Amino acid sequence: MTFAHFIKEIIDAFSYIVIPIIITLTFFVFITGVVKNFFFSTDSTKRQEAHSFMLWGILGMVLLFSVWGLVRLLLVTLGIS
Repeated sequence: MTFAHFIKEIIDAFSYIVIPIIITLTFFVFITGVVKNFFFSTDSTKRQEAHSFMLWGILGMVLLFSVWGLVRLLLVTLGIS
């Protein structure tokens, strides 16, 4: 096993296991915000909390998809993947 192969295995494990799990968690945070916004639409503090959940869920997904894309681009550019 060469060093490049070892690094590729680590990046593949991270890219195909860890990142999708984190994206799923951020999606559930977003859905939690949507559900709270729907059920607690009359209470302004609960609605504000729901908006915060939705915002952080969207920001998390955007950040993770960006990092995931940059890592894949780097791997393709370097010829590792």
